[in-house]
Amino acid sequence: MKILGTDIGGTFTDLYLVDDVANEQTIHKVSTTPEDPAEGVVTGVSELCEMTGTAPAAIDYVLHGTTIATNAVLEHEGVTTGMITTENYRDVTHIGRHQRPQNYSVQQDIPWQNRPLVERRYRKTVPERLTATGTVETPLDEAAVREAATELRGDGVEAIAVCFLFSYLDDTHEQRAKEVVEAVCPETYVTASSEVYPQFREFERFTTTAMNAFIGPRVADYISRFKEELVAAGVDAELHVMQSNGGIATEELVVEKPVSLLFSGPAAGVLGGKWRSGADTADEGANNTITLDVGGTSADIGIIDAGEIVEANVRETSIGGYPVMAPMIDIETIGAGGGSIAYVDQGGAFRVGPQSAGAVPGPVSYGRGGTDATVTDAHVALGRIREEFFLGGEMELDTAGARSAIAADIADPLGMDTVTAALGILDIVNNNMANAIRAKTVQKGRDPGTFTLVAFGGAGPLHAADLARELGVERTLIPRNPGVLSAVGLSTTDLQYDYINTEFTLLSAADSEAMAATYEDLVTAAREQLRADGVDPERVTVEMTADCRYEGQGYEVTVPVGSDGDLDSLSTIRERFDRAHAAEFGHNFEDNAVEVVNERVTGYGEMPSADRLALPERATPAEEHVLASEDVQFSVDGEVRTHETPFYDRTDLRSGHTLDGPVIVGEKDSTIVVPPDFRAAVQEYGDIELTRK
Repeated sequence: MKILGTDIGGTFTDLYLVDDVANEQTIHKVSTTPEDPAEGVVTGVSELCEMTGTAPAAIDYVLHGTTIATNAVLEHEGVTTGMITTENYRDVTHIGRHQRPQNYSVQQDIPWQNRPLVERRYRKTVPERLTATGTVETPLDEAAVREAATELRGDGVEAIAVCFLFSYLDDTHEQRAKEVVEAVCPETYVTASSEVYPQFREFERFTTTAMNAFIGPRVADYISRFKEELVAAGVDAELHVMQSNGGIATEELVVEKPVSLLFSGPAAGVLGGKWRSGADTADEGANNTITLDVGGTSADIGIIDAGEIVEANVRETSIGGYPVMAPMIDIETIGAGGGSIAYVDQGGAFRVGPQSAGAVPGPVSYGRGGTDATVTDAHVALGRIREEFFLGGEMELDTAGARSAIAADIADPLGMDTVTAALGILDIVNNNMANAIRAKTVQKGRDPGTFTLVAFGGAGPLHAADLARELGVERTLIPRNPGVLSAVGLSTTDLQYDYINTEFTLLSAADSEAMAATYEDLVTAAREQLRADGVDPERVTVEMTADCRYEGQGYEVTVPVGSDGDLDSLSTIRERFDRAHAAEFGHNFEDNAVEVVNERVTGYGEMPSADRLALPERATPAEEHVLASEDVQFSVDGEVRTHETPFYDRTDLRSGHTLDGPVIVGEKDSTIVVPPDFRAAVQEYGDIELTRK
């Protein structure tokens, strides 16, 4: 079996080829091609196949992480979108809720009003109405649907969202309306809210469906071109795409529901971090892990608590300020990456990011025409990145240019020397990342000192030790192949689909047999989808959960209620909810009635995955593998000093090697900085553990 993982970042595209017959795993990086991201991937695939002597046709699976959906939303570059909705509810997506991003500001930015996914003139209403119990109050006026679709077609609309009230209870009207629209507008992308996410709360459901339509044609076009270019390069393998929930889906499914791809790339990184964090521990399931993925434009932070990846509560998920009702891993993203630009603002304050130099022109040190000093330039100016390590020596680094840019942009305006300015850039970006990590740990009642920090991405290992010191983290792990870990993570996941049914029921009055029957229907749907994807039924598992709340509350907590089709007792579900509520909010109300709002099922189809490969044990002292010693500047406890620092090539290190800082370990896809107060130890499976001396 040959599995290829591909992940497109803002600066570089990462590739990871697994050949389990030859027991080989090979990485590769190429520059991202912003105009056509698929072009960079296909170039990288061709180069990787040539490097390994692999025939493109021999690849069995291509697993892909992409930011195409994310960028379309953040840059508001979707298509002209229309909506057909229930009469008198034209402005649901504009009005929103009484909450505002900033409650007391009169000048705040409200994206769904300032940058609507569907302009008001493209929102059409038709007579139809269900009651809150799902019975038909007003039949669907098909002639009105046909007229609305005709008007939208005449307006040049490229996608249409069909969003009716209470369609989560009965989607008959929505599905019929969709059929009519598709008949009138056969070239138009059409989506219905009951297909995207059939859950109550019409503002969030309508907005999510509108977003699905807004980005749908872009995603469909990208997936189609990506597949065509792969085939043209000789790769005719099954294509699966990473979803925000941490699972992969077939190309057909993600085209139908592109909103599921909003955190495609970052989700793969969290999976890779989880996979590596358990490599050298006795109890993999008990791991507490902070994953930190620092690339060229951003830093993505995920949490693994007691071995379980923390998922975002659906009521809190958003992107670009728009609410999104879709299952996704809880990931915090900030504008802090290797390409983040350092500058002095109009008030004279020293700042870093969120603006990024991106892939083109990139940092000044890349020599591609960049003029703004960046985080990467600071590392180069301090002597921490050697040219022979960077992309395996494939790119020349302009050290003098980096120092000149830092002097011109930061040091001279603030009256400091270049070294102090470069260290200041790193201090600021480290503090930004540390604060984001605290928001996911300390502010949630988690002690970061009890977690392992897994730092990866091209820039993560450069900052790992400083962040560990700042956060009081005792164990830091730099995984094997850190610069391409998101691509690695793709090879560790499974097919995953989520199903939901909204049904308001007091737990004390619930009919357990009726509830079990509902779950059985959802489980059957999940199994049928996985069977259609070609998954052996023996490799399918099903997880059952429910969104519950105390009667009268406005928000829910998700709790497990069974597995593989077997529903637990109602009393057990009640006890779990009370405990989960106390863990989430610090209290519970054991005498209050509990209401079940949503019944959920997640189906998993096991896919082939990569194995961890053990590293040979050391046969020689680490000192025999020093490539060079250079002066490198470090700041520890506020004191700046120059240290003669040995450089190692990571490929020369073996299990059992221990390195006392200051040390710098380079490899093709990243560089590890071990400050003077840290020690590095190479683990059995090739990961490097950093601890304070």
